[in-house]
Formats: sequence, C-alpha cells, structure tokens
Amino acid sequence: MNKRQGRYSPYLRPLTYIIDVGFILVFALIFKFQAIDFLNFTLFVSVGWLLLSVNTGFYEVYRFTKGFRILSKSLVQIGLFSLIVFSFFGFFEDLSRPRMIIFEYLACLYLSIISVKLLVFYLLKRYRKFLGGNYRTTVILGKNKHTQALKKFFTSNPSYGYHCKGLLPIQEKDNSFEKCLKFIIDNKIDEIYCSVTSLSNQQINELIDFADNNLKQLKFLPDNKDVYTRQLKMDYYGYLPILSLRDIPLQEPFNQLLKRVFDIVFSLFVIVFLLSWLTPILAIFIKLGSKGPVFFRQKRNGLNYKEFNCYKFRSMRENPQADLHQVKRGDKRITRVGKFLRKTSMDELPQFYNVLLGDMSVVGPRPHMVSHTHMYAERIDKFMVRHFIKPGITGLAQTSGFRGEVETENDIINRVRYDIFYLENWSLLLDLKIIFQTVYNAIRGEDKAY
Repeated sequence: MNKRQGRYSPYLRPLTYIIDVGFILVFALIFKFQAIDFLNFTLFVSVGWLLLSVNTGFYEVYRFTKGFRILSKSLVQIGLFSLIVFSFFGFFEDLSRPRMIIFEYLACLYLSIISVKLLVFYLLKRYRKFLGGNYRTTVILGKNKHTQALKKFFTSNPSYGYHCKGLLPIQEKDNSFEKCLKFIIDNKIDEIYCSVTSLSNQQINELIDFADNNLKQLKFLPDNKDVYTRQLKMDYYGYLPILSLRDIPLQEPFNQLLKRVFDIVFSLFVIVFLLSWLTPILAIFIKLGSKGPVFFRQKRNGLNYKEFNCYKFRSMRENPQADLHQVKRGDKRITRVGKFLRKTSMDELPQFYNVLLGDMSVVGPRPHMVSHTHMYAERIDKFMVRHFIKPGITGLAQTSGFRGEVETENDIINRVRYDIFYLENWSLLLDLKIIFQTVYNAIRGEDKAY
C-alpha cells in the first residue's frame, strides 16, 4: 500500500472554522455583556453556528466549487444563523439588546466571514495558477470524446490545480490495464478518472480495489447514453437505495414557499412603484399609435402544462395571426410604440400581475404560445420538463442569449437545456443574478429584442 500523495492541507478547513468563530466572539463585544453573559452568548451561538454549518455544508468548498455556489451557501447559512442569534435574546430576555445593535452585529459578522471565505477561495486559485501549488496529480483512463474533453478542461483551467499526467487508452488484448495501474503507482497519482464504458465490470471492480488499497481517489465519467449522466438523487426505502432521475429543488415545500414569498414581494413592488404610474402613460401612447386594447392577452402553458392568460402591453396591430405566428425581425405588425416597448422589454411588465396571481414567477422558463408548445413538445426532446415549475417573466435561457424569435431548431434546443439546468439548480441567489442580468441587458439593449 502506498502512502497517499494528496496536496491538500489538512489544516485549511479547521483554520476557517477558527477564523469564523473568532469573528463571532470579537463582534459579540458590541453587546457589552458581563463576563458570564458573554460566555453564555458566545457558547450558544458558536455551537449553533458549527452545528448549522454541518447541516448546510457551509464549509464543503472544493477546488471545483464555483464562487456563485459559495455565495448561495452563505445566504442560507446567514439566514438561519440570524434565527439562532435572535432566539438567544428570546430565551434570555434580561439580556435583550436593541434590534439595531443586533443587526449591526450580524452585518459586521456576515461581511467579514464572506469576505474572508471568498478571499481564501480566490487566493488559492491564484496560488494554483501562477505558483503551481496546492495541486492534484490526475490520470484519465479510457479514450473517447468525454475523457478528451476532461483532459482539455484540466489543461485549460490551471486555477483548479489539476496536473493531468496523461490520458491512457485501455485495450484488453495487450494487457494495458495492468500497465495503467503501474503508471498510477510510478507517477504518484492522486486522483483517477475513468470512463465507465471503457472498462469491463471485472476491470471496474479491480480498479475500485486498487484505488482503495492504495489510497487513491477514484471518479467515473459516465457515457452520455447512460442513465448516470443525469443529475441523480438517492433516497433509501429502508436499506434499499433508490435513484431518482431528476432532483428539482422547487418541489420542496420550503423552497416553494421561499420563491412564492419573493415573487409576491417583488411583483407588488413593481406594480405599486412602477406600473401604477407607468401604465396610464404607456396606455396613451399605445392608443395613439393604433386602434385596439392597451393590454394583449394570450393563452400560454404554465405549471404542469396548465393553460393561463398571459398579459402584455400590446405592441402590434390587431391581427388574426397573433396567436399563431411568432414575431420576426422587421415584422410589419409591430407599431412604432411597440418597437420601443419590445426593445426595452417593457411590453412584458404586465406579467407581474400574472406573478401576483400565481400563474407565473419572476424567474423561470419563458412560456410559449399554446400552438408552439404543442409543436415543440413533439419535436424537441425533454421540452416538457420545463413545465415541472412555473414559467417566468425572465429566465436563464433569456439572459444567456436565447430569447425572442426561434430562428433555428438549435435555438429552442439550447433554450430547453438552460431551462432544465435552472430547474435542477435553482436557488434564490440564482434568481437575483438572472434579474440583475435582465435589467442590465434591457438597459444595454439586445440584438434579439424586436
């Protein structure tokens, strides 16, 4: 058995624990407790912080973790820890402090912890990229397009700290599997990446035993045709493991409540402070531009494929093709006022009423006309997956360049891919990022906004 060659520092994660608890203790001085009260407070919240971090995975940050994921975890940790702090003052009423002092404590604590966490994360990236430290030596077994793509990823992203020693094809005839194992030992490999389809069942079992006995980390690349390429969720029915092919965060009751509260608050804010005065002004211009109603109503498919009336400011002259044909570049049906509304995406603003009514969310897959939904459902693989969650005024696909007219089938295929990624990786922070990007794009202007 070989000694493990890993380059990870075993002190890094404990050190971050100590730093964070240190912030909790130092900033607690703002409450000016007596010594025994200070001890009780710091013990209460420190234990709460550590127990909470275990459940939220706050310190489970790896070299392949994205900065966005760190912020998402921090948001959850921060929100729940605030409840712990307020619960302390609820239990010990004689130690209560003004709310502004508590908020000041929490604000200073959160800014410090998140700043240090992100600083360490990005300094490690720079350290790996420019100084070559904190690295892991890897090898890839099996040669196909997926393993070649992984090798390219390792080479193109030195900040992740993976030094790939080679891509080794496996051919049973010339006994190369045993040669691969010898190569791993001789080159002191830390992590083994293997294509599932390149090995027989016997070789996979041998490789697992080899990795275990030599303290090597073993990871598999599933083939695209295999079920394991999906984002799987494992549950246990007694002692029997059950795999679910798709994990959708928004099917969890707490996440549904969180998103619904956010939708109500955000839509009310827009309706009260924007649409209340903007609607009459736009109504005058729309009426002066052409005959017809101010609002345009159209059937769309929403959650669980249920139809609902989607509202927009009317941007086209009344025409019988409105529910059948998508708007194209230079479309003669669009009015002068409509061009401005569509260019700035202001024609979508009435959909905040749909959000308030519960038919839509602020962020989600964009709903299509019913006729187009039926067409794409038959032609595009996994198109119907989008209907597992509510449609949105804006979405990840729209902020990623796939908004507006579907000019080629590739447009709708990529739109579906982004929508599925969104529903499988939803977080409130992701919603905020998409909203910010949408506003930025509207101000900057988009080529496909017509």
